[in-house]
Amino acid sequence: MNPRQHCLDCLQRTPPSTFDAALWISVEHDATVDPQDTQELIAQLQRRISASLPLLPAAELAQPLLRQMATIGFQQDDVAQPKPQVALLHKVVERRRGQPLGLAMVALELARRMEIPLEGVNFPGHFLLRVPGADHTLDPCDGRRLYPKDCRELLLRQFGPDMQLKSEHMRTATPQAMLQRLSRNLRHLHQINDDLLSSLKDATRILELGPGNTSDYLARASLYQTLECPQAERFDLEHALLLSDDPVQRIRLTQRLVQLPSGQAIH
Repeated sequence: MNPRQHCLDCLQRTPPSTFDAALWISVEHDATVDPQDTQELIAQLQRRISASLPLLPAAELAQPLLRQMATIGFQQDDVAQPKPQVALLHKVVERRRGQPLGLAMVALELARRMEIPLEGVNFPGHFLLRVPGADHTLDPCDGRRLYPKDCRELLLRQFGPDMQLKSEHMRTATPQAMLQRLSRNLRHLHQINDDLLSSLKDATRILELGPGNTSDYLARASLYQTLECPQAERFDLEHALLLSDDPVQRIRLTQRLVQLPSGQAIH
């Protein structure tokens, strides 16, 4: 199997192996990556962190786990011009730096190995964690507790006053949702770093992992436009048109489709 097939296969396991699937995404972008090397690093981290955790019931160890991760150097990478390494999971483990989602995926894998209950929360703009049933979430970057007021402030800082906190923002993230989010992050990072073919890999993976939304098809259509693949661009614009419920957007998509050249492009 190729790396993409390995990634998708990890989701068919019982239970799905989100961490392994994310490592195969790394392999897809860098054939020299050996997932076993990262697994060995995780095993070392598990032993080190486990020895430092307090003697508490497993349900109370999620926040101490995140605080221990922060103590040994895991933190958010806030560089102004981020590189794909802030999202590629093997690099997050090696560098102990990354986006909140990458840090959360490391924490979730450590928690799984140590039988600590923990789940992901697909919060907009900043992936969060939560102990099932808890009245608060946890910031994967430092273990800070976030209550509804804190989550509203987080939305305000990132999206402005028009973004209101909704119950859907606090939903538990499925393995599929986490990998699609990771792929969207990588699609953006590769694109802003002028690696359009890698960005196209990520854009296609998003749609193979599960149903895409209008933005997913538009993002890939824009990549195809830049790469001068009009037939592939047309395919994605037509799908975006079918999914869109915005009348203004539908008019613009229709106009864009009319302007596309006919014929086939070979790539």
